[in-house]
Amino acid sequence: MDWQAVGARIKVARKAKRLTQEKLAAVLDLSTPHISALERGVKPPSLETLILIANELEVSADALLQDVVDRSTLGAVSELSELLSRQEPELQRKILKAVRAMITD
Repeated sequence: MDWQAVGARIKVARKAKRLTQEKLAAVLDLSTPHISALERGVKPPSLETLILIANELEVSADALLQDVVDRSTLGAVSELSELLSRQEPELQRKILKAVRAMITD
């Protein structure tokens, strides 16, 4: 399993919520070094911890695990949707047009 990829996704989701490792650790009743180790992929999260993190960061476990789960498509779709939602409407239209062109070719 690529726990570094999972950790990187946790870090991105944490930063998107504007949380420090310290704040996330406090909310989850974990230590800051534990959060750091998870984000670096040094140790895998337990199922319970993964669920706590996903719930706190408001992301799906599928999105966090998409690099390690063979059948994870919802995570990619969710990530794309989240990225698009942060863009200006004009850029959203341009991206959608480009994606449509790529799919129809």
